[in-house]
Parts: sequence; structure tokens; C-alpha cells
Amino acid sequence: MKSKIEIGFEGEKIAGQYLENKGYIVLYKNWRFKHKEVDIICKDKSTLVFVEVKTRTSDYFQKPYEAVQINKQNLLADAAEAFICDYTDFDDLRFDIVSIIFEKNIVKEVEHIKEAFIPGLNS
Repeated sequence: MKSKIEIGFEGEKIAGQYLENKGYIVLYKNWRFKHKEVDIICKDKSTLVFVEVKTRTSDYFQKPYEAVQINKQNLLADAAEAFICDYTDFDDLRFDIVSIIFEKNIVKEVEHIKEAFIPGLNS
């Protein structure tokens, strides 16, 4: 059985491939700013997209995307703010979640939630 870290790493890999297959251009994976991290930063045409990837082995208790609570949303927004200070090649930005469920080491479900949250709206 894979560890939580291995499952998370595998989920991020699958999410990156999924987004590329949908035409997104992946710019960075695991981009860090101080103690904050963005799993994937990519472009969807001229929109800069900050993606949180959540991977689970079951959705018995909750869907993976439900684990992205307000504190995580705020951390992502802070990291995004730092990122756009140096990266200006975009017209718009948004925050997405890619939710992945593994069952017996096989991908059972990949769900991409565009505009999953708007920073500050739920504060």
C-alpha cells in the first residue's frame, strides 16, 4: 500500500497530465513561496490558474475537494499574490481544484472544479 505522500505525489502527476490533455500549459509544479505551496500553476489560454490537487483512496467520509477549507484557500491566495508580483503574462486568474480518488491503486475518479473558490469571499 502506498503512503499518503506517495498517493499525493501520484495524484499531482495525474492532475498535471489531465490538465495538459485538456490544453492547459503547466508552468510550475509544487511552486513554493516561504511556507506556502501551490501544487500546479498553469495557463488556460490567457488565464493564469492556481490548482490545488487533493487525492484520496476513498470518498467515504468526504470528496477530496471538500478538504480545501478556508485556511488552505487563504494560503493559496497569498502564494498567488506573491507569484503575480513577478509573473505578469496573463489577463485573468482563477483558483481550481483537481480532486482524485484512487481505489486499489487505480484511478477511480478525476474531477476538475474550475473557479472552485474566490479568495476573500468566504472570509
